[in-house]
Amino acid sequence: MGRPKNFEPDVAVARAMEAFWSNGYAGTSPADLAEATGVGKGSLYHAFGSKRELFGKALDLYGSAGSELTDEYLNEPGTAKERIRAYLVFLVETDISSPARRGCLAANTALELGGRDDEATRAVARMTDETIRLLAERLRKGQREGDVAPEVDPDAQAHFLMNTLVGLRVMAKTHDGPALRGIIDTALAGFLPPHG
Repeated sequence: MGRPKNFEPDVAVARAMEAFWSNGYAGTSPADLAEATGVGKGSLYHAFGSKRELFGKALDLYGSAGSELTDEYLNEPGTAKERIRAYLVFLVETDISSPARRGCLAANTALELGGRDDEATRAVARMTDETIRLLAERLRKGQREGDVAPEVDPDAQAHFLMNTLVGLRVMAKTHDGPALRGIIDTALAGFLPPHG
């Protein structure tokens, strides 16, 4: 049987991403994917090859969407501290306002498959490295504009902020806003001039 006429691969990948994000890789069955996408298992596998290949496409989609969001938040008007804080607060608020509190798909994947699945490990590393690159770029811009201390190492600080971001996304599964916003403020306190 061929694909249904309304089968749209991009939509199917987006819906599959939501299923994997909610249930994890192992916890998402082929039947779950068929239900989430509205596409029969046969058509899904004809289009994507396997559950694992569909998961890879879902991770790629999550990564590209995350990169766009990060770039958008960091490059709106404001100081580096204001933009990075707004970005981190947005992620935390999104996580804690969701009834399921499913956190970050990349972090969840790292915890579930990191070190055991080479493709998933590389996909998460690509996402992480891209976020680090964008953070470091924003910190360098802040140094040029005078709102980030010149002695700050943008790459080292970006790695630290990425580690903070991942920790926030995990903690948002079990903690509420005030504690998480306190972590954000602490993370941002050390790398800016006193007026920053």
